Amino acid sequence: MLLQDKGSVQTMDGRPHYHRKQMFMSIMTPKNIQQLVNITVEQWHQRLEQWKTRDRIIFHEEMTTILCCAVCQWAGIPLSESEAKQRTREFVAMIDGSGAVGLRNWWGQLLRTRTEQWAQEIIEAVRTNQRSVPKGSVIDVIATHQDLEGRRLDPKIAAVELINILRPTVAVAWYITFIALALHEYPECREKLFSDEKDYPDWFVHEVRRFYPFFPAVGGHVKKAFDWRDYHFAKGTWVLLDIYGTNRDSRIWQEAETFRPERFQHWNKSAFNYIPQGGGDTHEGHRCPGEKITIELSKVALNLLTRAMQYDVPAQDLIFDLSRMPALPKSRFIMSQIKPL
Repeated sequence: MLLQDKGSVQTMDGRPHYHRKQMFMSIMTPKNIQQLVNITVEQWHQRLEQWKTRDRIIFHEEMTTILCCAVCQWAGIPLSESEAKQRTREFVAMIDGSGAVGLRNWWGQLLRTRTEQWAQEIIEAVRTNQRSVPKGSVIDVIATHQDLEGRRLDPKIAAVELINILRPTVAVAWYITFIALALHEYPECREKLFSDEKDYPDWFVHEVRRFYPFFPAVGGHVKKAFDWRDYHFAKGTWVLLDIYGTNRDSRIWQEAETFRPERFQHWNKSAFNYIPQGGGDTHEGHRCPGEKITIELSKVALNLLTRAMQYDVPAQDLIFDLSRMPALPKSRFIMSQIKPL
């Protein structure tokens, strides 16, 4: 409910799913993604001016704020400072509560209700011309999208789909925090980032997404009974795809428990062996449509961390608990003595 919700594209199949998915894919063009990257860089530099005046920052918290402001501006709904705090808090609660049972999950559900109301009001305002938004922007595309019968999405469903772009972008902060951790834990990789190997940053980002935890599994129901590797999957069976285990499977990845970006130099680019955001074809299946956004934002974060600023990593608890989903270093990665380069 916190990550998908009723009526969203992730809960659909067949022609309706394909049609709705194309709405998302129409947004994920190289030009649009580059615009989001540019806005994120601008937001990062603005925050960097603040960081240099502070004794220390909690990097993960700063990244969630940067990405929330950036993706909302990109979507055509820029936020004021107070709105940014509120929306960041809500999106983080959704992400952090999704892997929990009990209070953390209930808190995320409560805040999600507020976010959906906010998003629905924006959708309705755009449709009634009470709010002007850029033509072709994310909010414009979702507000005007029509289903296979030529009907606009129910305002509540449209709000859910808007959140399904905003919230996952904020969730990229989890990967970026692990990028900072990897730079700290494997300083030899930092040196290689300045080498003549132009593809090394890509390999590094892929290895972070393979090696470090995010959401460990994704679930679904069997649509039609079938047999696979001598196992019978009955219709309606609840099945979990082991994402974390697949990315660390020693039958696929040599020295799977070792952080080694160079392994991606010879990766066969299979859609099924490296699946941090699901497997299969992005256009046809349920693989996350925003995966390219994740990769590009991660790459630009890596570049900014290594080429736009210098910082110290004071003593702190960087251990992350795999029983907490999504996992994070306990300290959320503290930085001090930050200086722009």
